[in-house]
Order: sequence, then C-alpha cells, then structure tokens
Amino acid sequence: MAKDTEYYDILGVGIDASASDIKKAYYVKAREVHPDKNPGDPKAARNFQVLGEAYQVLSDPEKREAYDKNGKSGVAEDLMVDPAAVFGMLFGSDLFEEYIGQLYMAAVQSVELEEEGQVPEIRKMKVQERMREFQMERETKLIAILKNRLRPFVEGQKSEFINWATSEARRLSQAAFGEAMLHTIGYIYTRQAARELGKDKRFMKVPFLAEWVRDKGHHLKSQVSAASAAVSLIQIQEELKKLNNSEAKEERLNKAIEEKKDQMINSLWQINVVDIETTLSRVCQSVLKDPTVSKEEVKQRAIGMKKLGTIFHVHITGSNSYKNKEPGVIPLKQQFAH
Repeated sequence: MAKDTEYYDILGVGIDASASDIKKAYYVKAREVHPDKNPGDPKAARNFQVLGEAYQVLSDPEKREAYDKNGKSGVAEDLMVDPAAVFGMLFGSDLFEEYIGQLYMAAVQSVELEEEGQVPEIRKMKVQERMREFQMERETKLIAILKNRLRPFVEGQKSEFINWATSEARRLSQAAFGEAMLHTIGYIYTRQAARELGKDKRFMKVPFLAEWVRDKGHHLKSQVSAASAAVSLIQIQEELKKLNNSEAKEERLNKAIEEKKDQMINSLWQINVVDIETTLSRVCQSVLKDPTVSKEEVKQRAIGMKKLGTIFHVHITGSNSYKNKEPGVIPLKQQFAH
C-alpha cells in the first residue's frame, strides 16, 4: 500500500499501474498541461513541472519504491524533470520510438546527469562510452524493426502493407511534431531506397550520380542548419542569462522567454534533424545491404521502403506549407495544435 498517492493522482493512474501505463498517462497529460496549450495561465509552467516530477519518480523503479514506502520525503531531494521525458513530449518521440529510437540529445543529457560528480576527464570518457553503446543499441533495434515492417511487402502482401502504412501515417501525424517527423522519416526512406534501386545505373563506373549528389548536398545543408541552430541557442541562452543576472523584473524575464520560445524550439528541431537523418540513413543502409538475404529480397525491401516513405510524404503534402520542403526547413508553429 502506497503511503502517498499524490503522484499517482497527478498522472491519473492507480498505485498498481504498469510502467507502460505510467508512460502513456504522462504523454497524454503532458500535452494537456504544457504551457503552449494553456496560454495566459500563470500556473501552467508549475503544473508542467509537477507532472514531470511525478513521472520521473514513478517511471524509476527505485524511486517509485521509495515513494511508495516514504512518500515525497523519500525522493524529494534529487527531483528534477527527466530530459528524455521532456524531449519525448516535445517532439513526440514516444510515438515515434520504433522509427527513430530515443533522440540523442535527450539521451546524452540524461547520461550526463547520471555521471555528475565524476572527475571531468573521467566523466567525459564515461559519457562518450555510454553514448556509443546507446547509439549501437538504438540502430540495432531500429534495423530489426524496419526489416519486420517491410516483410509483408516483400512477401507479396502489398495492398495490406499500403493500407497499414496509410493508417500509420494518420496515427503518427497526431503526435506533437508528428508531421515534421513524418516528413523527415519519409524523406530518408525515399532517398535511401532510390539510391539502392538506382545503384546499377552507372556512368563511367560512378554510382547513380543524381542520387549521390543530392544526398551529399542535403547532408551538408542539414549540418550547416544544425550549426546555425546551435549558435542561435547559445545566443539566446546568453541573452536570458544577462536578464536573469540583472535587476530585471520577473515579468520582463518571462516575456523574453515567451518571445524566444519558437526560436528555441526551431533551433532544437534543426539539431535533432541531423541526429534523425544520420541514424535512419545508417539503419536503411543496413537493411538494404543485408548479406543474409537474396538480391531480389533486397530489391523488394527497397521498393517497399520507398513506398512507405512516399505514403508518409503524401499524408502531409496536402498542405502547401510542406510542399517541396526538405527536413529542417518546414514550418513548426502548428505542431502543438493537434
């Protein structure tokens, strides 16, 4: 019997809720209480923070056990919002986890928090090692999932595959940043598949030039956008720090944060796009260069992958805002409007 049920009540779950139930409840509640959803409510930020605290405790088996035994007094000292949970809510990565895995920026922040207190050099080495393991596990899992998703198409169940893909696009588009995620995933699927299907079209022993040049150009563009976004975030951080250290009133500081909000979110998205594209490109290449299957099966995988990417694109290109846009340069202001 839990001594205190407040955190369970905040999430709207029972004390016997499973880890999966808690995660789902947090995602739903986070979108309801997010400050963007409650403009003008002075308690919105606090409500969002409290929800994050409840989720952090109940999603951690050890903290949950301590909370059940002793209430808040058993866990209150080290409470803070889990970066991975915030990124999952902000960019909808919980729903997209089987497509992109956990975002690198979310994972590295959580790892760095866990390694605090170490000697700087040792901490840096431990974080780098853990992140290498994280990325390897992330890609291995995504490769297996993508192979399984494409299997019905490879086995000839093409109409069933198309129906499923269409329904899946509709479901995923409802997430925060769902359309932006679909656009990015669809772009990589179609480009990587086209590259595989066009590799036999050679000129002077050079692989299909159009796809090769397009991929290289797009990758460079994404990196430049991410670098610019990082600079933008640093500038915003410095501006807010100056305000915070000055005698500026709280209202002025809050106003500055509100004015910079869209710019900060867009900058974070630009950086995440590079992570998603790099990860998915490696995943697609592994799926399409699998030595354990026949060339014909690899070809069918490529055709199915291109079809899936195209369906994800078609679902969102009905809006003129998305037409002829590459990932990272699409409008994001409407993403919380779902």
